[in-house]
Amino acid sequence: MPDLSTLLADLAAEGDSLDALVAPLPDWTVPTPAAGWTVAHQISHLAWTDRQAVIAATDPDAFGEILAAARAERFVEEGAAEGAAEPPAALLERWRTGRREMAAALAAVPAGARLPWFGPPMGAASMATARLMETWAHGQDVADALGAVRAPTARLRHVAHIGVRTRDFAYLNRGLEAPADAFRVVLTGPDGEEWTWGPEDAAQSVTGPALDFCLLVTQRRNRADLAVTARGADADRWLGLAQAFAGPPGGGRPPRG
Repeated sequence: MPDLSTLLADLAAEGDSLDALVAPLPDWTVPTPAAGWTVAHQISHLAWTDRQAVIAATDPDAFGEILAAARAERFVEEGAAEGAAEPPAALLERWRTGRREMAAALAAVPAGARLPWFGPPMGAASMATARLMETWAHGQDVADALGAVRAPTARLRHVAHIGVRTRDFAYLNRGLEAPADAFRVVLTGPDGEEWTWGPEDAAQSVTGPALDFCLLVTQRRNRADLAVTARGADADRWLGLAQAFAGPPGGGRPPRG
């Protein structure tokens, strides 16, 4: 895993990329592929979740209370809806401020400390990776809503990494037993570089373009629309369960036809 300073720089770049997409928009009520969510809901959710990351990094006891409340139905949805009601300029500024505060809070986390979260506890580097993944994924929803095509970047490696690392979580989150053996994952990055995880001699594997794999594990595209392939029954099953984000299993997206 890259060092924390590199991760925070890439997280800032991912946020800036989405910021540039939404800042000029005159209308933030444009619906996105997430049912019931507009562009404003997407940015509000990111601002809300970034704030939770700050609390997790600076006041774990307070975050424990948030985590208990998060088990209530529609907790996340209500947080997104509340912020979406703000004027876009105010929401944009709150999101920008929160991104800066989160970066500072994560940079100050002591080495080896574990932060509570809605999924398993994690270190500051893993938290930064998770926030980058969410920023990219919700940014994809915004881009799709606007008909924009984002050029893939090397930052996708962080998204792919958390997608691989959350393999067992995706099973356990559904009450299923995860496979005992690791898979080999081989992805082609945007510049043609090969990114790999897992033992070279693994009996089962997953291969494909990094962008497609990231769209799959964030559930932004249906598997039928992606060039990600599996070798082995367990690996094939994982591609139907993959979930890089915390929280309950997602419903996925229908095929684009």
